[in-house]
Amino acid sequence: MSAVATLRGETPQQVRSLYRQLLRQGEQFTAYNFREYAKRRTRDAFREHKTEKDSRKVQELIQNGLKELQVIKVRRHPSRMLPRWSEPFCLCKTW
Repeated sequence: MSAVATLRGETPQQVRSLYRQLLRQGEQFTAYNFREYAKRRTRDAFREHKTEKDSRKVQELIQNGLKELQVIKVRRHPSRMLPRWSEPFCLCKTW
C-alpha cells in the first residue's frame, strides 16, 4: 500500500492537494520547455515516493513539495524577482 492509502486524516488530502497545485502552477509557465519540465518533475517525484510508508518521511516530502511550489510561483513571474525602481534605471546616471 502507498503512503496515501495507509495514512489517515489530513495527510492523503494534503498530498493530493499539493500534487494538483504543483501541476497547475507548472501549467502557468509560458515557455513550453519549462512547462513540460515542471509537469514531468512533479509526476516523477510523486511516482518515486508513492510507496513511502514512514509518516515522518512523508511529512518531510510534503514540506519539500511546498518549498518547490513557492519556487515555481516566483519563477513563473520573473518580474517579481526584480526590485521595483522609483524611476527608470539608467547606467549613464551613475557615471
